[in-house]
Amino acid sequence: MRIEVSIDPPVEAVTAEALEAGRRGVTAAIGAAGAALKAGWRAQIVAAGLGQRLANTVRERLYPGRPSLGAASLVWTKAPDIVDAHDRGALIRSGNGFWLAIPLPAAGSLPGNARMTPLAFERRTGLRLRFVFRRGRPSLLVAEGRVSAAGRAVRSRSKTGRGVATVPVFVLVPQVRLAKRLDVGRLARAAGERLPALIAANWRDR
Repeated sequence: MRIEVSIDPPVEAVTAEALEAGRRGVTAAIGAAGAALKAGWRAQIVAAGLGQRLANTVRERLYPGRPSLGAASLVWTKAPDIVDAHDRGALIRSGNGFWLAIPLPAAGSLPGNARMTPLAFERRTGLRLRFVFRRGRPSLLVAEGRVSAAGRAVRSRSKTGRGVATVPVFVLVPQVRLAKRLDVGRLARAAGERLPALIAANWRDR
């Protein structure tokens, strides 16, 4: 007696379909995790008050660009120094070994949220800054002018000197420690913890 056994569809076809489903499932899951990490990182930057412009520097790319069991997602920022400083709570010192000039509200702001500097302030307002030493306290850069309705130091239009005041514009410190306003590691760990469920949800046989 002769018995013949056949499998329909063939084992090779079943295996190939299962492998393809695995490739697509893993790739979709990795892509979803990477996109979620990018969105979470951007949202964290905005919530920390660092602005949408900095948030938009966070990018994500999926590799290798085709379904693969070894898929990987790279999430990075185009402003690593700034983001890392706020993630670590970095200690900032003056690059020339002198003082850091921290703008006070009277300094105003520059277009595009650019950092106001003493030189930029003098050019914008036409006011000269004067150094004021304070023993035991941070020294100041002050201007002789008036305070506008918006709280900014501006040139006085008075010919008699009425309303002119000494306005603190910058406070000078040797160093400053940034507050830790970001936690990228927490976002990355959360994305990793969700990954097995994402793979299971996306691994479906056709």
